[in-house]
Amino acid sequence: MPGLRREELAQLGGVSAGYYTRLEQGQSPKASDAVLDAVARVLRLDEAERAHLYSPATSTSTRRTGPATAPTSAA
Repeated sequence: MPGLRREELAQLGGVSAGYYTRLEQGQSPKASDAVLDAVARVLRLDEAERAHLYSPATSTSTRRTGPATAPTSAA
């Protein structure tokens, strides 16, 4: 989101700025689906961007790559 500061993104996502910074830098590899969903929602990520967000955090096949609440569009 243009102009959104890290601290604002963290607040809107419901996490601390320190935790978000660690997540952003790859220092929190076990981020929950709820945290990743919140970050994706705040950043208004599309399906491909969400997949990219989840991919480094995925070490098992249990992670989702689609939006939590938005329906997928047929192309």
